[in-house]
Amino acid sequence: MMQIGYFSIISMISHIVFIAITWRAMQGINFEPLVRKNYVVEARILLIFIAIAIGTTVSNFVLDILQWSQNLLYLF
Repeated sequence: MMQIGYFSIISMISHIVFIAITWRAMQGINFEPLVRKNYVVEARILLIFIAIAIGTTVSNFVLDILQWSQNLLYLF
């Protein structure tokens, strides 16, 4: 039961870290030409949602790799 709690904490931290990394990486891209005039707030919200989607996907991938590597013990 403790393992589930530890995995939950690691998952939450992983998601937050990868979302932050994705947000930081997206700051290097110039989205100005794609934004229509007077729609800056909407564009910023869209960028936040994109960062959450990409960061969560990468975090899930890393967590899956970690879990699969732990399950390799049961192969032998």
